[in-house]
Amino acid sequence: MLVVHRGTGLIEHRTFRDLPSYLRPDDLLVLNNTRVVPARFFSEDGSREILRVDTLGPLLWRCMVRPGKKFRLGHSIQIGDSTGTVQEVCDNGERIIAWDQPVDEEKHGHLALPHYMGREDQPTDRERYQTVYAQAAGAIAAPTAGLHFTPEMLAQLPHTFVTLHVGAGTFQPVKADKIEEHRMHSEWYEVPPASADRIAAAGRVIAIGTTSMRTLETVARDHGKVVPATGSTDIFIYPGFQFRAVGALLTNFHLPKSTLMMLVSAFAGRDLIMQAYQEAIQHRYRFYSYGDCMLLL
Repeated sequence: MLVVHRGTGLIEHRTFRDLPSYLRPDDLLVLNNTRVVPARFFSEDGSREILRVDTLGPLLWRCMVRPGKKFRLGHSIQIGDSTGTVQEVCDNGERIIAWDQPVDEEKHGHLALPHYMGREDQPTDRERYQTVYAQAAGAIAAPTAGLHFTPEMLAQLPHTFVTLHVGAGTFQPVKADKIEEHRMHSEWYEVPPASADRIAAAGRVIAIGTTSMRTLETVARDHGKVVPATGSTDIFIYPGFQFRAVGALLTNFHLPKSTLMMLVSAFAGRDLIMQAYQEAIQHRYRFYSYGDCMLLL
């Protein structure tokens, strides 16, 4: 665990088990309890692929597809005993697909592992690519900062939960010439009343992962403070953002040109983040989803 002190610029090399030693008596950890679901599917002949990004109804999905030329309006796809028909081609390239009967997700679904892993999902990923506190099913990707926690570690720390169903936007690099022109995918979130009460009483809120931070900062932006709330967010946090809710962040090491890299740069300053990443590279930290973590204080 790389520890970065934003106020002084001090960088320390510790291990995750040292996390409790950095907490104050009035700190509260906020974790995202979303659970990853098998949202990637292949046609029976293996020639086509869909990634469900939203469930619009019992038999209606919004999907990313590949290759697009095989998903024109009216085209169909067979997955097991279910037949899906393209009902709409969206402006962003996504498709609305209607099914004649529910798709057997447990049998035919795959986890959409990040492409940089360079492999297909395996049966062990069904549990390995989950936090130990995952409950609310609906994410495409795991809130990976939470993968470091064991039940024993979590039990000794003051914590509460929010939910944000991590969507396809987590995989999308920023390609716009001006970052403010980049468009985030919308993701569903919830802050339960009990969690909002605990957050209001905390002295410092420590977001476990960028998804927890995005949830809290969305609600604080929209309501002035963290209150019980449910909705969708496409918040994009980049340098210049005014943080209202979060005082510290635990996160993994992110891909270049990603919205997540911009988020941590907004929180700690780009120069300090670049320095921290250089130290992480020199000390051979592991990057990305199954990698090491960074505590920004």
